Amino acid sequence: MKYEDLKILDELREKGSITEEEYQREKEKVLKSEGNVFSKAGRRPLFGLTENTYLMLMHLSQLSGLIVPLAGFIVPVVMWVTNKEENAKVDLHGKNVVNFMISYVIYALVLCITLIGIPLAVVIGILYVVFVILASVKANNGDYWKYPFTIQFIK
Repeated sequence: MKYEDLKILDELREKGSITEEEYQREKEKVLKSEGNVFSKAGRRPLFGLTENTYLMLMHLSQLSGLIVPLAGFIVPVVMWVTNKEENAKVDLHGKNVVNFMISYVIYALVLCITLIGIPLAVVIGILYVVFVILASVKANNGDYWKYPFTIQFIK
């Protein structure tokens, strides 16, 4: 689709329908269009995924701990560490995810120490799943969403 658009633009320029300046401006828009696996700064692709899809999966991977113990911590951290140098958004979202996980583990542990806190720990668990889903949807839409009640351990 992108290459077809570039070809059409080139033909319009050759016919004189658009100026060189218009061609360059429209070409830039096409190359920066959403869904491009290469970022605007020329970063390499994120395992062949679009940036938004990768960020969404990084958030959703926290739920893998419901199936395989510790996977909900290991998978998002590995996704963050392997691409944080190449992509600023991955670094931003990765720090957010790690801070969120650490914060909510602390909250759950503190609440479980007291007998009255056990029902609250269940509520924390439910909120955890809801917040992960919300952050995943936001990331897929290209938005950054800071998890509520998160302590900033990594800045």
